[in-house]
Amino acid sequence: MNTAHVLASIALALAGPAGAATVSMAFGDNLPPFILADQDAGIEVEVVRAALAYRGHVLQARYLPMGRIPLAFKARTVDAIMMDVGEDMAREGGHYGVAPVVYDNVFYTLASRKLRIRTPQDLQGHSVNAFVGAAARYPAWLQPLVHSRDYVESNRQEVQPQLLALGRYEIVLSDRIIFQYYTRRLQKRQPGFVMPAVDEHSFVHANPDDYRPVFRDAAIRDDFNAGLAQLHKSGRYRAIYDKYLKD
Repeated sequence: MNTAHVLASIALALAGPAGAATVSMAFGDNLPPFILADQDAGIEVEVVRAALAYRGHVLQARYLPMGRIPLAFKARTVDAIMMDVGEDMAREGGHYGVAPVVYDNVFYTLASRKLRIRTPQDLQGHSVNAFVGAAARYPAWLQPLVHSRDYVESNRQEVQPQLLALGRYEIVLSDRIIFQYYTRRLQKRQPGFVMPAVDEHSFVHANPDDYRPVFRDAAIRDDFNAGLAQLHKSGRYRAIYDKYLKD
């Protein structure tokens, strides 16, 4: 093989697999431990990055407020978005992938209160702290509360375990993983703090379709799906979760 052929072979090797691309994808701007924008990391980001890398693609994450995510896709300023935020992106030429993560929201109460939450009426007369947009996502459960001073939506989910423990709110609405993550962080920051026993009240079935990524390129979507399946098969998917929850 002559020098020209050697150099060409090296160049192809450095370029990576045929069809490999840099994929710009819009994520929410911060939602620990799923999205840690300042670290370009988090469970959701790492799963997507690893799934794309399975066939040589490189993730370029862009962190945006949730409302701007579908706008970025429609404006063609990104190649993909992590969830459609309720808009049908198929109309915009989008190709839906398999959900890399699913948020499992539940109501938390102190076990000592012995509350039962089985219907929306069970929330009446109680103070509730939820994440921003919760009433819009679960109108049957939360819209009747939005005009009550006992109902608050806040982006500061890091304080939810402490608010519940101190009795500032009787009910907290949070994803299970997010609540566990912030409980662990609280116990690390305050070694003497002990989280009281809590009850989890499931009230809806998490729908993976609500958390599907959307790609402009169907082939990259297919590569992502294949990579995600491999992450599950290899055990690396579970390892990414454990990295953030067992530190």
